[in-house]
Amino acid sequence: MTTVTCDLSVSLDGFAAGPHPTRERPFGDVIGAGEVLHTWLLEHAEDHPREVTGILEADAYVMGRGMFSPDTGPWDLAWRGWWGDGPPYHAPVFVLTHHPREPLEMAGGTTFHFVADGADEALRRAVDAAGDGDVSIAGGVSTVNTYLAARAIDELRLHVAPVVLDIAGATRLFDGVGRLDLDAVSARHAGEVTHLVYRRRAD
Repeated sequence: MTTVTCDLSVSLDGFAAGPHPTRERPFGDVIGAGEVLHTWLLEHAEDHPREVTGILEADAYVMGRGMFSPDTGPWDLAWRGWWGDGPPYHAPVFVLTHHPREPLEMAGGTTFHFVADGADEALRRAVDAAGDGDVSIAGGVSTVNTYLAARAIDELRLHVAPVVLDIAGATRLFDGVGRLDLDAVSARHAGEVTHLVYRRRAD
């Protein structure tokens, strides 16, 4: 049976990025937000490589358009994502959008599929593509909140940086999701991050 997971790096007050991202500033207006939230990834890549690669072991992914591109409106077809020609996913990725686009096949087994039929359809297609494997909700925060509100995420893995960002105009994790009962699975501190794992409590 497919498990839907989500790994998300956030500040203590629940932010993962600032508003107004651009191609030059993927984390938006907040200077240094990307560095402070993701320093642990660089540290763990050397000291705990299995922990980092574990984040990218799903058999299919769902992400919001902002995870693929900062642009809105019709696509600039020359834009192929933040990662260059070799994205790290190595699996099908279903991108939520209001503007259809043909699938984009990249190196290493990653193909981006652009889904204009809503979050439910994107997740359905990801589950189909994953087969017996797992699906990861890759972000951003608004997309994660959509699936939390739908009670669609089975395991939530938060990587919490020791910083309060207090970002005006940005979406905070858990905004608008309603009451959500979770079971605490584990908590572990490692350098500049605390790893928290929760599972959705059965109804």
